[in-house]
Amino acid sequence: MSNIVNCESCGNYLYDEEFDEYYCSMNLDEDEYGRLFSYSEYKCPYYQFADEYQVVRKQI
Repeated sequence: MSNIVNCESCGNYLYDEEFDEYYCSMNLDEDEYGRLFSYSEYKCPYYQFADEYQVVRKQI
């Protein structure tokens, strides 16, 4: 299950208010973008779990 792409939980998946849509903030080239959506179990090398409390835990 860890290899499945889940962009909704990625820290690089941002919302653009102007276009009213989500997008990946990483600069993927054409090959990477194609692989991301063509394989059912592709592990994105830029995936980063969106954990806004990570900084707070380090301060304690």
